[in-house]
Amino acid sequence: MNASWLPPGFAAAPFHVTRAHEAGVPWWRLREPHLVSPTRSVRTASEPTTIEERARAFQVALPDDMAFSHVTAAQLWGLSLPGALEGQSQLDVMRPSVRNRIRRSGCRGHRGLERREVVRLRGIAVTSLADTWVDLGELGPASLLLEDLVVLGDEVATRLVGPPEPGTDVADSSVGLAALRAALDGRARPRGARLLSQALELVRAPVRSPMETRARLMFLRAGFPEPRVNLPVHGRDGGWLLEGDLVWEDAQVVGEYQGKDHASIRRRSYDSRRSVTAGDEGWRVLEIYAEDVYHPPRRRACLARFARELDLDLAALTIT
Repeated sequence: MNASWLPPGFAAAPFHVTRAHEAGVPWWRLREPHLVSPTRSVRTASEPTTIEERARAFQVALPDDMAFSHVTAAQLWGLSLPGALEGQSQLDVMRPSVRNRIRRSGCRGHRGLERREVVRLRGIAVTSLADTWVDLGELGPASLLLEDLVVLGDEVATRLVGPPEPGTDVADSSVGLAALRAALDGRARPRGARLLSQALELVRAPVRSPMETRARLMFLRAGFPEPRVNLPVHGRDGGWLLEGDLVWEDAQVVGEYQGKDHASIRRRSYDSRRSVTAGDEGWRVLEIYAEDVYHPPRRRACLARFARELDLDLAALTIT
């Protein structure tokens, strides 16, 4: 749309009709059909298509004491939501408990903002990563299963991970875990408290992808000893060999999840050479694929392969 007639600054971002009128735009022009109205009292020069564009448009008409929360906050943070939630178009909007819930088409109102940390994410008011994780847990198992919450918890804790511990090249994972614990402990009788507590016990950091988390949980459900996540592996002389996704140090076994970023010939060649080098130093590197996690026959074969390498008794494991 040609919006050259709008005052400077109005064509580039959503604007409130009252502000535009105060800047000299006649009311009749603000009712023209070629201006988009994403929500009441707001106009834009083009239709918002992404969750961020919609949040920016709605924020123009919402009170200052609000923040986007729950699923909307997770979408804005770019967290790995299950498909049903990832596609949610309704905006979750939260205000302090002393205020009325937002009642606006396209929004779902919540209260309790005084118990959340609010940050500005690219200019948009959202609940913090840790508080967003707790809010997602309050949605209950109908929306998020335990494993989904662990995936999200790993992702949040990894983003909040601290610098390497003194004298090591291992990141301080306690920072992210402490933030999640503080957010959960800061709630008074939150819905889903039991599920959140169970998930928090399983959260680890740093983790590079949701599938690394799901692979780790697969081993734990089967009764395997817990591996370290994204741990630097060193050779006999102390030299760096690789960073293993799942590492059983005592057995010198590494599980490497092979996602889409490992698909190129060049990357496969690099991974193969790295595995050979680690093998020369006494480490065994085993690959894991999505089918090994989701497809029962492949899962059983994968677990059995790792059990042999770890010298575990298959009869004592739950391999399904």
